[in-house]
Amino acid sequence: MTYSEAIAQARRTVDARGAPWSGIEPEAAARMRVQNRFPTGLDIARHTAGVMRRDMAAYDADPGAYTQSLGCWHGFVGQQKMIAIKKHFGTTKGRYLYLSGWMVAALRSEFGPLPDQSMHEKTAVPALVEELYTFLRQADAREIGDMLRAMDAAREAGDEMEAKRIEKAIDAHETHVVPIIADIDAGFGNAEATYLLAKKMIEAGACALQIENQVSDEKQCGHQDGKVTVPHEDFLAKVRACRYAFLELGVEDGVIVTRTDSLGAGLTKQIAVSGEPGDLGDRYNSFLDFEEVSPGEIGPNDVVMHRDGKIVRPRRLPSNLFQFREGTGEDRCVLDSIASLEAGADLLWIETEKPHVEQIAGMMDRIREVVPNAKLVYNNSPSFNWTLNFRQQVLDAWSDEGRDVSGYDRDRLMSQDYDATPLAAEADERIRTFQSDASRRAGVFHHLITLPTYHTAALSTDNLAREYFGEQGMLGYVAGVQRREIREGIACVKHQNMAGSDMGDDHKEYFAGEAALKAAGEDNTMNQFA
Repeated sequence: MTYSEAIAQARRTVDARGAPWSGIEPEAAARMRVQNRFPTGLDIARHTAGVMRRDMAAYDADPGAYTQSLGCWHGFVGQQKMIAIKKHFGTTKGRYLYLSGWMVAALRSEFGPLPDQSMHEKTAVPALVEELYTFLRQADAREIGDMLRAMDAAREAGDEMEAKRIEKAIDAHETHVVPIIADIDAGFGNAEATYLLAKKMIEAGACALQIENQVSDEKQCGHQDGKVTVPHEDFLAKVRACRYAFLELGVEDGVIVTRTDSLGAGLTKQIAVSGEPGDLGDRYNSFLDFEEVSPGEIGPNDVVMHRDGKIVRPRRLPSNLFQFREGTGEDRCVLDSIASLEAGADLLWIETEKPHVEQIAGMMDRIREVVPNAKLVYNNSPSFNWTLNFRQQVLDAWSDEGRDVSGYDRDRLMSQDYDATPLAAEADERIRTFQSDASRRAGVFHHLITLPTYHTAALSTDNLAREYFGEQGMLGYVAGVQRREIREGIACVKHQNMAGSDMGDDHKEYFAGEAALKAAGEDNTMNQFA
């Protein structure tokens, strides 16, 4: 709906109510409406699902058209990312937000900081989705509000041409409301629990849910030890639960991202049910660590199976978990991924222990032999030591090529002594092009960094504390923060405006007319930053 159409519709509504509504100004009502394109979370979910589907189709046509996101743990953080993206690149196209369960656990739980083990309140996840979109919608309202004030100024100056130009810009405004890929962990319980939580997340605005194949009550961070996977049918029931939640709420384009942790998970809690040789259960069980036994060797509480004409006993640990054979992780990832796609997943996530294009590509090549348009969401994780990994990769590549690497000590590659070397330069170039290389070679549609703002908050706070509480005193803040905000055009330097003060003044004028007590007078110190 255009600005002029919104005014006309509001006028018809107000006029139809007659005298009791005479105090309502149609253009003011229209302004509030155009500043809030998405009244509900479901409106957001439907819109952003369409955005993701179009981006997925664009990637299928051109693997260079990958998408990106950064993880966030507060609505303000997500808002500032999208404002910054529009400021620097002029568009939010291809840029999303990621909602990390790790950061919810570490930063948003009422229990205080928790490890990534699904111990936090699951209601905190949809609450954060809603919070993120509240801040993104406020970014829209603020930006459009500034345009409306500029249009009023043009009208007052008699410049109708400029007023019309601004009106067209309002109609063409690109929203800050972008897709959020939201982490639902392992579903926080059984399939019914997964369905109920999925509904809450979708109602809050999530168009994409990422779910992993670990056991809910044994859940671990994907980059820690002790991960336990579930048989495929258990996992796929939760995938279907997410799809039913999308369909029930009318978000037919909702996106499901299925994550496999099998590469680093050597354990399973249960043996899969199998109806016949070669089915999913049988294939899952085939990776177990067996030992052949005779009938006389079977203990009273042993679990035994009949495979390939032999009686075998899966290796069971004191924890009552069963162990997979070493070296089967990649094969299990491939099977997990194919099974998920064939059961209705839209995107894959393979959690790896290092960022290595050819490792990812090796698995994706096998998956794409079965599902040609398989696409991956890849975690560019802060859990990886990117500098060390890529310096090692370059060292190994140069060594294989027969180049002289005697000047490098593999055990000291993180040392600053190497920062100015050709090896470090080559490693940094590979890091710079990693996303593009992985998208073209390994089918990565979406790159994300799970925890970037956790680390940036810690780094910037450390720097400020060192300066402010040290010899620099107030100059530590002014030179390191405020002066940079002013010179780099960071909108938050006018923090009252960013928090909604000017929009509040607009509303006061709508509601109270000339009697409105507004904050943006000449004594407002924010005028110092004009």
